[in-house]
Order: sequence, then C-alpha cells, then structure tokens
Amino acid sequence: QVQLVESGGGLAQPGGSLRLSCAASGFTLDAYTVGWFRQAPGKERERLSCISFNDGNTYYADSVKGRFTISRDNAKNTVYLQMNSLTPADTAQYFCTAGLFTTIQAMCLWDNGMDYWGKGTLVTVSS
Repeated sequence: QVQLVESGGGLAQPGGSLRLSCAASGFTLDAYTVGWFRQAPGKERERLSCISFNDGNTYYADSVKGRFTISRDNAKNTVYLQMNSLTPADTAQYFCTAGLFTTIQAMCLWDNGMDYWGKGTLVTVSS
C-alpha cells in the first residue's frame, strides 16, 4: 500500500534537537518533491520546508530557516527534517507530504501539488 510514515517526534527541551523521518512505502520517492508541514491547535497549517525531486533545491520558511534542515536519502526512500534550537513555539503535529514531479514553487510557495500525506508525529518542546 502507498504510505508515508513520520517518526522521530517526542519531547524536547528548549534549545534541544530532534530529527524527524518520513519513510515512503509502496512508491519510490525519487520522482517526488517532499515537504514538511506542521499544525498546532488553533492555528493554520504551516509550511516549513520542501526539497525538490530533481535538482535538490530546498525551501525554508522564515520561522525555521537557519534552525531546520531538510534532506533526502533516496536509497532509503526517506526524507528527514533535522530540527535544532527548538522553542516551545515549535510544538505541533508535524506532517510530511509528497508530490509527483511537483515543483518547489507549487508545494512550498503555492501550497499545491501534494499527492500523499502522512498521519503526523507529535513534537512537544517544554521544560
């Protein structure tokens, strides 16, 4: 079955780090642009970062630029989000999404082109 499964969430201290994983099964990620989004209670879904399928271009939202890093390992069919310098404002459910031949512009600037979504992993940043 076609699936995206996020993992790596949990509890972190302010200033700490977590690495999230987005593992695909049932399809091959190499032709898919992949993005990370998050949603906290009472807030709109927020786009965080995307990585393109072809040229490796990346996008980062201002709220995470310089703190988060997106990467992909096509051999493992997995995309990662390394999160450093976490603050309580980063507390949210984190989702990954994949779009076939989707451009960076479509997914992370225009909020379009997503074909699959994972169910999310919860990140809590608290003392």
